[in-house]
Parts: sequence; C-alpha cells; structure tokens
Amino acid sequence: MKPHILQLNPILVPSVNERLEALYTVHRLYEQAAPDAYIAAHGAQMRGVITGGHTGISRGLMERLPALEVVAVNGVGTDAVDLAYCRERGLPVTGTFGALTEDVADLAVVLLLAVCRNLCAVDRFVRSGAWVRHPQPSAIPLARRFSGLRVGIVGLGRVGRAVAMRVQAFGCPVRYTDLAPIPGVDWPYEPALLQLARDSDALVLCAAADKADGIVDAAVLDALGPQGVLVNVARGRLVKEDDLVRALHDRRIAGAGLDVFVDEPNVPPALFEMDHVTLQAHRASATAETRKAMGELVLESLAQALAGQRPTHSLTT
Repeated sequence: MKPHILQLNPILVPSVNERLEALYTVHRLYEQAAPDAYIAAHGAQMRGVITGGHTGISRGLMERLPALEVVAVNGVGTDAVDLAYCRERGLPVTGTFGALTEDVADLAVVLLLAVCRNLCAVDRFVRSGAWVRHPQPSAIPLARRFSGLRVGIVGLGRVGRAVAMRVQAFGCPVRYTDLAPIPGVDWPYEPALLQLARDSDALVLCAAADKADGIVDAAVLDALGPQGVLVNVARGRLVKEDDLVRALHDRRIAGAGLDVFVDEPNVPPALFEMDHVTLQAHRASATAETRKAMGELVLESLAQALAGQRPTHSLTT
C-alpha cells in the first residue's frame, strides 16, 4: 500500500505531480470543502505533509496527524511551522534550500532596476498612448542611475550573497547586516540596520523572518532617505507596512520594489496609485526551472524520511 501524504498547497509542475501520484496516495486538503471533517476522517493515515512556506502547518493540525513522519516545505520559509514542537516530536521539517536562490536574486535586481529606471511607469505611459499626446522629452521624469548605487543587504544567506554578486557587476558597493558577521565574505558588515540604511542608496531585504518581525520601520525608512529605494524579496512582515506606505506617500523614500506583503494576497490599495512602486505577486521563485527543482527536493525529502533516513534538508532532526 502506498504511503498517505497530506498536501496543503498545490504544486504546479506536472512531472512532479505525476511522481507524487505514482509513489503516494495524495490527499489534497486545499481541494476539500470541509477540511476539518476531512482530517477527522483521514488524518490518522498521513505519514507526510507537503506545504508551502507561506502556509506552513499549525501545531494543532500536526497534533491530529499521529502517524506523521515528515513536513516537507515547498519553499525556504519555515516561520509558519512550529519548529520547536517538531523537534520535541522528532519530526523532520525540510525546505527546498538552494533551489530558489538564483531566481529570487534575479528578481531582486530586476525590482531595483525597475524602480530606479521607472520601467513600469514608462511602460504605462507608452501603452496608454500618452507618448503620442506628449512626445516632448520633459513629459517623462528623468530616471535614477542604477550602476554604482550603494547597496545594503539585510540577510546575507544564499539569496543575499547572490544579490551582492549581481549588483557588484554593476559597480555597486555592497554592505550587509545579519545576526552576526558571515565568515569568509569580503563585503563589509554593519551590525546596526539603522546605520546600514543611512549608508545605503538601496536596501534589499533577503533575510528570513523567523526572528525579524517589523524590523524596517519609519526610523529605518527615514535613515534610507528621500533618494533611497527599498526592495523586499523575503517576507512582507519584515516591514511595518503602514510606515512604508506613509514614507512612500510623503516621498520620504524614492521608491520601492515589493514581491511580498504582510497579508497576502491583500496589498495596501494606496500602493496601486504610486508610480514609484513596482509590485509583484510573491513570484520571485516562479520560473519553470526553479519550481521543478523545488518539487524534486520535496520528493527527495519525502522518500528519505519515509525510508527511515534523516532528510538531507531537515532543519529539526
């Protein structure tokens, strides 16, 4: 009999879904009209869970899965999983670490370029026919040069390092902050986020949000200043969103490129009218190549745990 797996989020790669179906009996909780009743009827059979970084899994749900052997997160965020409880229970919690790095770093740089060069605002200007009506060069405000900007990176993990390498190719000096200096890197370390903001033209958020709720507030945004740009490809809750909206409205910072938000998919409506903001729908890892690689790591983690092995990418065992 095939092991029973509870899936909390869809996987959009057909080849991965085919392998899941071939290897396991998959219970897609997100398709159930009455999920609580479904768990009451089937929860005792579940040996594995597949979830997403944003969804995670509650302790209450895990307590209703007595046969659970692994929580496989299809992503790198584990802040929505009760890791302490999983350690107590001996449950491996795995992520797709490394698979997302290149695409997330690419989008961080794209967002920074888009804000500096007003790409989305000018795209709308052309599409609306405004260029024909206003062909004079002064109809479009001058953009900001990206090359040479001082870039401050918040969180120098895999993604942070990849961003640093990319912006260096544009001649951008890099500084970073993290919980502690990272051994073996040449970029200068700044222990205080406020000081990093003062010393940066652009602040790029790449940090895990496990212990960093609301670290970018009005004081940090004011330190970044009226010529500064904020980019967030990490977690929405790293930023005090009301403070960010006010800073953008008052032009206390020059702009923002945002892929993540506090209450997704709900984006503060005030941002929709701001031409100096570029918005994405939590899509930094959304390429066919990365999503396939992530799915492969989920399959690997399930197979290892259900074979009684410690999964390679376990954070808790």
